Amino acid sequence: MQVVILAGGFGTRISEESYLKPKPMIEIGGMPILWHIMKNYSEHGFNEFIICCGYRQQYIKDFFNDYFIHHSDVTFDFTNSTNRMKVHKTYTEQWKITVADTGLHTMTGGRIKRIKKYLNPNEPFLLTYGDGVSNVDISELVKFHKEHGKLATLTVVNAGQRFGVIKMNKDSQRITSFREKRDSDGNPINGGFMVLDPKVIDYIEGDGTVFEKTPLEQLAKDGELMGFHHDDFWQCMDTKKDWETLEKLWESGEAPWKNWED
Repeated sequence: MQVVILAGGFGTRISEESYLKPKPMIEIGGMPILWHIMKNYSEHGFNEFIICCGYRQQYIKDFFNDYFIHHSDVTFDFTNSTNRMKVHKTYTEQWKITVADTGLHTMTGGRIKRIKKYLNPNEPFLLTYGDGVSNVDISELVKFHKEHGKLATLTVVNAGQRFGVIKMNKDSQRITSFREKRDSDGNPINGGFMVLDPKVIDYIEGDGTVFEKTPLEQLAKDGELMGFHHDDFWQCMDTKKDWETLEKLWESGEAPWKNWED
């Protein structure tokens, strides 16, 4: 299955860093949060990625273009008027990556629709945001999606009240509606880490479509949206404070989302 990562936004709420680079390229422990997300998926056996870029996309393309050389020991030989290079260590990830320009001002739904041509039409794909990490069991998420047979699954988490909330049928785990947050809320929110049938793209009108609005709301009304509960670690990186929290966790050596060996 392919993994689609939304990585094209401006990141205005963490502008201290994102005015220089796209938010998914802000580093935790010296590596972009985008890399952390990909490592997590890869550990579950998902190694084909489609990254939906927009703002300062060249940073993402340059990172992967130079990834091999930056993770190898290299000798540059300039003697005898030559410019020879010898690579001594050749470790790299087993990743296939498509970095797609999905437009500077395109909304989340529009970005998904723009990469339809790269998707396998015969199997579901995974979707998440390029600014959040979690220890969600992706293998179990995929298993849950395949078992219920609906078009879409999203991971639901409980985390603060900065986001719109979800109403669910507790018995069936079917998502029935979305609404804006209220100060008194303690309901689950959309944590990303979705599994979608390609038919979901038919719910997206065009570049101006916010995926979290009309498409997901209509899928819920049609009875085609299910929620995978995750009650453990989940953290988005919306603000500088969020970034500092993630950085401290990484430095402690106990980052909950790290499921891979060094």
